[in-house]
Amino acid sequence: TVKFHSGIFEGKTTGTPIGFVIENTNQKSHDYSHIKDSYRPSHADYVYDKKYGFRDYRGGGRSSARETACRVVAGAIAKQLLKGIEITAYVSGVGTMKLNKPHTALNLANAEENIVRCPDPEMAKQMESYIKEVRSKGDTVGGIVSCVIKNVPVGLGEPVFDKLHAELGKAMLSINAVKGFEYGSGFHGSTMYGSEHNDAFNNDGSTKTNYSGGIQGGISNGMDIYFNVAFKPVATLIQKYETIDKHGKTVEMQGKGRHDPCVVPRAVPIVEAMAALVLADYYLINKMHTQ
Repeated sequence: TVKFHSGIFEGKTTGTPIGFVIENTNQKSHDYSHIKDSYRPSHADYVYDKKYGFRDYRGGGRSSARETACRVVAGAIAKQLLKGIEITAYVSGVGTMKLNKPHTALNLANAEENIVRCPDPEMAKQMESYIKEVRSKGDTVGGIVSCVIKNVPVGLGEPVFDKLHAELGKAMLSINAVKGFEYGSGFHGSTMYGSEHNDAFNNDGSTKTNYSGGIQGGISNGMDIYFNVAFKPVATLIQKYETIDKHGKTVEMQGKGRHDPCVVPRAVPIVEAMAALVLADYYLINKMHTQ
């Protein structure tokens, strides 16, 4: 539950900083006592300890996805600033299972109708069964969160170093467990001819295709912005594996407690929130150009 301490009065912002707190009422710190002196592979345990000489092992500290809760709150506020702009994220892939349909062929509202947050009901059932199978083995699996932003005005984004897609990429790559970001035609675009890939104009300035992903020259062109965010498998496994302790000794470890077998369904609102924060920044910057 979010508790606001400042910046909001009678449902409106006051102009002062918005301060809030989210109290964790369901923490189980003792579940992490077994990793006090050992490092989980592919987690931040080792690098945090070496960089700072100290780490909070009770769930990962600042490397824990818990820190993204505050981003979701900020993103919800940013969305209110972006009137008319629709930001919708959904799960389009789990492991090798991929939803091979463009966002234009999907009813994105269906994403909130199932626990996997996939807008295709049949694929959602298959993904859920697969995740349960992975969890039964004590293993984890990654996936892809796709995001579509509609009704974006022309002109958001700044040239050279502050391009809109560059900031979106930075925002997404700052989310825990993210390993990749692509927008528009993405990596597939590199296999196409220019004659195929160019987005021909309509007379009103819109384009017949949208391989550019709604961004050209780092600036929004009014078409839908769409991108994919790749998440790695969760590092903590509920099965035995070898690792090292802080003395460099090989030890055996097994994860305990509550750990997601697949993080992508939980990441959907985080992706939406970060997209909203980036667009809100550029919306405010763009007001300087139009005043």
